[in-house]
Amino acid sequence: MKRATNSVIAVVLAAGRGRRFGSDKRIAQLSDGQGLLAATVARAQRHFAQVYVVLREHDDPQALGLTSQTQFVRCTDADQGMGNSLAAAVAQVATMHLEARAVAVLLGDMPWLADLTLQRLVRAADSSRIVFPVFNGERGHPVIFGRQYWAQLQSLKGDQGAKAILLEHAHSCIALEVEDAAILLDVDHPDSIR
Repeated sequence: MKRATNSVIAVVLAAGRGRRFGSDKRIAQLSDGQGLLAATVARAQRHFAQVYVVLREHDDPQALGLTSQTQFVRCTDADQGMGNSLAAAVAQVATMHLEARAVAVLLGDMPWLADLTLQRLVRAADSSRIVFPVFNGERGHPVIFGRQYWAQLQSLKGDQGAKAILLEHAHSCIALEVEDAAILLDVDHPDSIR
């Protein structure tokens, strides 16, 4: 599949500790032998103009199975929570991609998203919308934020995710019904690996 040429940039959040997993889940092997984070990033790279992976300050990308072509955001205060990681990523994207209309926020432990789901989300993205998938009435990931909301994303801190932004701008949210249970499947425990 050819890489997208659109102006939706993806950030893959992978700077968390994943303590419930018991070890570094980012390198956990899937049934096809690929690492969890590497599989997630490879899927994203097929659908977004650029993909940035958010890592902790001293992470070794090669040890995580990432290629030399992978772009990174180093989050020095990642241990303070996902809000810090997301803010750092969006700040870098905003500086480097003045033409981008939206940023997609993906979780590093969700490697099974359907290609069709990602394609539909990208097509629906716009600078003034927030787009997310819904499966059986439940909101999932990724969430794509139009450029209009980037300043708010950059102000996030600690464990504060983007939920408050979604609530505040409910009128701008587009929920896409998808036939893709993987939008709800992240890996918190080793028995979630398949």
